[in-house]
Amino acid sequence: MASFTDRMLGAARLDVRTYEEVEADKTATTQAMLVVVGAGLATAIGSSATEGIRDLVVSTVFSLVGWYVWAFVTFAVGTRLFPEPQTRANVGELLRTTGFSAAPGLLRVFGIVPLLGTLVFVITLFWMLASFIVAVRQALDYESTGRAIVVCVIGWLFFVAFSLAAWFFRGAAWFFRGILAMF
Repeated sequence: MASFTDRMLGAARLDVRTYEEVEADKTATTQAMLVVVGAGLATAIGSSATEGIRDLVVSTVFSLVGWYVWAFVTFAVGTRLFPEPQTRANVGELLRTTGFSAAPGLLRVFGIVPLLGTLVFVITLFWMLASFIVAVRQALDYESTGRAIVVCVIGWLFFVAFSLAAWFFRGAAWFFRGILAMF
């Protein structure tokens, strides 16, 4: 069994064996969650949008909830709407593999480097997407990468809708708090 660090590196290298190992290891869910938390914190720090501990907590919670939403929707779509004959999976397997697919997001901490931030975020965005596709293909036992891409895109659209709703409600809460503070 590979170490936690080896698993993160293997996931970032899009190594199919790593994703198969993580999928099968029921004890790796906590490790997958730690990768998601680390990527969320790296994103918050690297984006220089962090104004304090509250922003780090919000970023972490949003990363965890977003991961779960995207993985759960992807699981439902991949096993109910677009299964292949050999598709056998559960939510835990998809959470573990997709959690490790966030490993390239740890590099987002380097977004704090002037003139490098945007490049780091663009590269890691596509890298994480490729990792997510490999994770889904392996967790759902797909032979077709194209099918994994379709399932990931559908799950991503739900994730974007969730993100926009969270952003709207967070903004609305701050707006109304500001209005109430005037009185």
